[in-house]
Amino acid sequence: MKTLAKLPVTIVTGFLGSGKTTLLRHMLDNAQGRRIAVIVNEFGELGIDGEILKQCTIGCTEEEATGRVYELANGCLCCTVQEEFFPVMRELVARRGDLDHILIETSGLALPKPLVQAFQWPEIRSACTVDAVITVVDSPAVAAGTFAAFPDQVDAQRKLDPNLDHESPLHELFADQLASADLVILNKADLIDPEALAAVRREVAEELPPAVKVIEASSGRLPLDVLLGLGAESEEHIDGRLTHHDHHHDDDDHDDHDHDAFDSISIELPEAPEAQLLDALTTLVVKHGILRVKGFAAIPGKPMRLLIQGVGTRFDKHFDRAWRAEEVRSTRLVLIGQELDAALLEGQLRAALNG
Repeated sequence: MKTLAKLPVTIVTGFLGSGKTTLLRHMLDNAQGRRIAVIVNEFGELGIDGEILKQCTIGCTEEEATGRVYELANGCLCCTVQEEFFPVMRELVARRGDLDHILIETSGLALPKPLVQAFQWPEIRSACTVDAVITVVDSPAVAAGTFAAFPDQVDAQRKLDPNLDHESPLHELFADQLASADLVILNKADLIDPEALAAVRREVAEELPPAVKVIEASSGRLPLDVLLGLGAESEEHIDGRLTHHDHHHDDDDHDDHDHDAFDSISIELPEAPEAQLLDALTTLVVKHGILRVKGFAAIPGKPMRLLIQGVGTRFDKHFDRAWRAEEVRSTRLVLIGQELDAALLEGQLRAALNG
């Protein structure tokens, strides 16, 4: 009986807004026949990131593509590996003869080290290996000394974790993401000048083992030969990568993590003009400190649905596909934040759109 080779797994990590999903889309769009399964670890009842990634069908039908995306609804993968991650990996292991690679996108809050350590479990270790941990860095944010595009909002998320009582938790989380990296991408390199980019490279290098490569990118556009096939076998040496978070896991206090303080609410709205909807969402983000906005909008007179992704007050949008005949033309949004009142937010949005 032929023994199957270990299935390579690439873990993509980085702060909210650094460009992780864009990188994954690029990798899937340029898969060149590779059979890739995707695990998306993100907030949101509607699974917006999963919907985005399902558009990258790699030349297959939509029905075939749907089975490639596995979503974990909880926002902290390091805390849910036993409850959700392990069953998903077991299913993929059973299908590994039909797969060439697995991609995992962590949430912006996740620490990669515990996830890599999960690949030391015998049932996974015998079938899979971590080809590389790729950390995506928001170069302009690091150049500005904030590390994330919206540092106050990311830092607010970190402060909700009672086990992270540090003077500079945002910097330490950034350092922890780098500490587990096998490859670092300085993303959005086109948005800062060469001198600033060189300074970012020096700052990042201070947090890395000498063997870790650092490359520059714009919108994650890099050849797949650079991103896949690194053969790092990260699970073999991850225990030696020291991070600020190590003592929390050593104390075995995972169950004390309080991530229920994050609210992820879904709202359905009627059709609305694009500019009016984005203005209303921007006002809502500022007023209520909303961290993320994701969803699809129905714009009057437009045959295609509008995909919306917002981090803080920055919104990216484009028309992704035509509405299907059987679909109801409505706007579906997921709002992620702290102590959000679903009824209040929906009421304010409707009032703004009817104004």
